[in-house]
Amino acid sequence: KVSRKLRQVRFLLRRYFLNFISPSVPSTDPNWGSCTLGVFICLACSGIHRNIPDVSKVKSLSLSRWEDHEFMAENGNELMKSKYEAAVPVYYYKPTHKDCQVLREQWIRAKYERKEFCEPGGRFTYEEGTRDGMLLKRGRDNGQFLSRRFVLSEREGTLKYFTKYDAKEPKAVIKVDTINATFQPEKIGNPNGLQITYLKDYSTRNVFVYHDSGKEIVDWFNSIRAVQLHYLKVAFPGATDAELVPKLTRNFLKEGYMEKTGPRQTEGFKKRWFTLDHRRLMYFKDPLDAFAKGEVFLGNRDHGYSASPGLPAGTHCNGAWQYGVTIQTPDRCFLFTCESEGDQQDWLKHFNDVMSAQMSPQEYTMEALFKHRP
Repeated sequence: KVSRKLRQVRFLLRRYFLNFISPSVPSTDPNWGSCTLGVFICLACSGIHRNIPDVSKVKSLSLSRWEDHEFMAENGNELMKSKYEAAVPVYYYKPTHKDCQVLREQWIRAKYERKEFCEPGGRFTYEEGTRDGMLLKRGRDNGQFLSRRFVLSEREGTLKYFTKYDAKEPKAVIKVDTINATFQPEKIGNPNGLQITYLKDYSTRNVFVYHDSGKEIVDWFNSIRAVQLHYLKVAFPGATDAELVPKLTRNFLKEGYMEKTGPRQTEGFKKRWFTLDHRRLMYFKDPLDAFAKGEVFLGNRDHGYSASPGLPAGTHCNGAWQYGVTIQTPDRCFLFTCESEGDQQDWLKHFNDVMSAQMSPQEYTMEALFKHRP
C-alpha cells in the first residue's frame, strides 16, 4: 500500500511539474529535472547535465525524491530560457534532441556553465573576425587524419587551410558563401567529427575534420556561421536576419546507400553513397570520398523535374535491390534502387518536397552552372 501511495504521489508530482514546462522543450517527454537550475530535461540531456555537477543536479521526475517542487514551480523552462538565452546570437546553432552529442553538450555548457548568453551586448569568441588554429583533417588519398592549420577570415570571406603551420601558401582557399558544415560523428568515426563541403571547379569537395576538444570544434562551427552571416548582410543589405539565417550551414536532408545505373541505363546497377543537400543530390563510391562521382540538380517540378517510384518498363535491373526510384530532369533520366520500400518512400518524400519548393534567384544560377559545367 505504501509503495502504491508513493507511486501515486510521484505521478501527481510529475503532472504538477509538467504544467511548467515550456512548449519549446525539444523532447516530447522530459522525464528528468535539474533541481538546481529549475529546468525540465529529456533523458539524453540529463546525462550531459550530470557531467557538470557543480552547476546542475539531476533527478528523475518519477523515481527520485523531490523536496524542490516549489523551486521548480517558481522557475521552469520558460523563465530560465529568458535568463540563460537572453542574448544568443542569431547565427548560433541551437541544437535539438535530434542533433549529435557534441552540439547538445556544448550548447548546455555554454548556457549554464559558461553563461555566455546571459548578458546582452557581450562580445563572443565567434565574432572576433578571424580564427586561427589546428584541426585534424582526413587526407584525401590515404585516409589518415593529420594536423592542419585552418584560418577563417571575415574580412576576406574565406576559410583557408595549410599543410604546415608555417607554410606561406594555403593548400586551399574556400569562399565562405560556398561552405556548408555539418557534424557527422558516425560517418567520420569521431564524436567531434565535422564535415565541411564547398564548391571547387563546379563540383562539391568534402573535407573531414575533428578536434579533441568538443568546445573547440563547436566554436569553429559557430565562427563559420558568424562569418557567413556577415557576408550575407553585406551581399543582401535589405534582408532580415530571419531571411538570412536559413542560408547558413544546414544539415543534409538525407544520406544513405542506393544503387544506380549509368546514363545509357544498360550498365549494371552499382551501390553508391548518396547525400541530399537541399537541391544537390551527390553520390560517392565511399561516404568519406573527397569528391562526388556525380551530382544531380533537383529543380522545381514546374520546370521539368519529377521523382516517382519504380523504374521504366524494360529496365534491366541486375542489382540486389528492387525498390526503384526514377528522377526526371530536363536533360536526362536517373534510375536508382533502394534496399527497402520504407527507404524508397523516404527518399521520394525528400525529393518531392525539394521539387515542390519555389526556387530562389541563387538556385536558378546554380541550375545554370550545372547545365554548363564541363
